[in-house]
Amino acid sequence: MQQINEEMLQVISNETKSSIDDISIVTPTIYTDIFLKCASSHNTDVDNERKITDYLLSKKISQFTDLQETTAKNAKKLSESTDKALLAIKDKNETILREVLQETQNLQREIERLKKSVYRDELTDVFNRKWLHDYCLEDESQRFKNSGTLAIIDLNYFKTINDTYGHIIGDKVLIYIANQLKKTNESIVRYGGDEFIIIFSASTTKESAYAKLTKIREDVVKKHLVAKESSFKVSFSFGICEFKKGDILSDVIESADNDMYEDKIQIKNSITGIH
Repeated sequence: MQQINEEMLQVISNETKSSIDDISIVTPTIYTDIFLKCASSHNTDVDNERKITDYLLSKKISQFTDLQETTAKNAKKLSESTDKALLAIKDKNETILREVLQETQNLQREIERLKKSVYRDELTDVFNRKWLHDYCLEDESQRFKNSGTLAIIDLNYFKTINDTYGHIIGDKVLIYIANQLKKTNESIVRYGGDEFIIIFSASTTKESAYAKLTKIREDVVKKHLVAKESSFKVSFSFGICEFKKGDILSDVIESADNDMYEDKIQIKNSITGIH
């Protein structure tokens, strides 16, 4: 029996989440039983949960420490550049001002790199939940800072794709769908395993958002994806809800989710031959 590593832990976790999709109520015991069965299918030892937990926490703490150190260095650079700029302005020294400009531009690029590492989903290169909460919502109340339209997207038969072709192909499907959704030119968020959220700007109506996603879905359905010398198609369902400044995220998602459920019934009945 092999020892668990982070990659295998991710595979087992994804399989577990896929397995509980159709279960209305999941208790910790049920989740643990399913998780252990998935681990067993990969001949993987997860008995020493404490070591796994310690490893994951250690890695996360290390990431935060690196981020803290980088932020401190950048803050020091900014402080030094500010001091130089003030001195250069006082002495009317254009050479030093040009140096400060270069340093500031370098610092700006570093900040953008850090923002990407914090707010981007590593697999699909779209925004993650942290971006949604930090940029779109008030800190404590989880209320939207501005008005707009939210769409929630869920892949159809994604568990079947994973079971049939494996998680590597499943990941490629997620990347493909994310790239298609980027055609909306709006903010895309990977909200869960195979769930995405799109935050449309206030100028985009619900009807316009529906038309954009319908067109993207039509293009996706026409595409034949190839894996293991066989081809298959994918589709997704979506639901849309307009929201106003001050609306609570969970309420908006629930409304969009209900809309998506109706869409999922229709799309599965109307389109055949798709996993």
